[in-house]
Amino acid sequence: MRKFSVIIPVFNRPAEIDELLDSLVNQTYKEFEVLVIDDGSDQRSESITVSYKDKLQLRYFYKENSGQGFTRNFGYQRAEGDYFVVFDSDCLIPPRYLEAVTNRLDVDYLDAYGGPDREHQDFTMVQKAINYAMTSIITTGGTRGNKKHMGHYHPRSFNMGISKEVFEKTKGYILPKMGEDIEFSIRIIKNGFKTGLIEDAFVYHKRRANFIQFFKQLHFFGRARINVSRYYPKELRLFHAFPAFFLLGLIALPILFFLSYFLFELGAVVLSFYFSIILIDATVRNRSLFIGALSVLASFIQLSAYGIGFIKEGTKKFFE
Repeated sequence: MRKFSVIIPVFNRPAEIDELLDSLVNQTYKEFEVLVIDDGSDQRSESITVSYKDKLQLRYFYKENSGQGFTRNFGYQRAEGDYFVVFDSDCLIPPRYLEAVTNRLDVDYLDAYGGPDREHQDFTMVQKAINYAMTSIITTGGTRGNKKHMGHYHPRSFNMGISKEVFEKTKGYILPKMGEDIEFSIRIIKNGFKTGLIEDAFVYHKRRANFIQFFKQLHFFGRARINVSRYYPKELRLFHAFPAFFLLGLIALPILFFLSYFLFELGAVVLSFYFSIILIDATVRNRSLFIGALSVLASFIQLSAYGIGFIKEGTKKFFE
């Protein structure tokens, strides 16, 4: 029987660890251990993990801060299972998660997999709007959790699993943060391992609680994409630059008002149409016009913040 090692890096989020561990208690598949790796937190999670010692096969580690990539490596090095699963600390895990993974691996083995993220009914309206912006094909092009994903599937480490063999061959992450999971996925594939999406292995990903935090996160994501391209230039695709084009178009719109009213009107119509589609789709999906409106705002923040980070990091060398 396959044994999983569930590895959870955490930094100053003890309340989230409590909720995550509570969700793991109810797993229908029981052959797994849990490793909580505290990455130099001021707010330690040790007291929380101790309360689950009788409910889970659990180990807690505290280490100096080194970033999420190297913290996951720390967990990999100490894992006793033959398949390693990583979750972000702000995830909730459905009861049949590990059952879904093992069922897929038994039928169609994957050396590394990723799973999608969904919204939980208890999420706030802002969290549901952010979830829409991060998962909708209209806003992301289907790059996250899409079974029809073009080319090789690149797992993301908020919800990701790798075999022990993958870690032994790749040695894990080489970046501590800033696109570390993208780089790792690329290297897994380049080493000849089979990757794929397990649709039923979804998590409820709480993400950021407000739009300011969301902006900072997406700004970082935009920078991370450029950072990864320094290692793999061919992995930077045109669609990755869409948020940057969106931002530049937004900046150019008031200028066009004076230079070409026709182009200004055209741009305004395209922009209005795009966000109207988001409003309708998000409203229908969430059955709430208010969440639909918040989703428009979340999508705007996502594109703008990512675009700023992308441009800032991409032009960095010209200003050094």
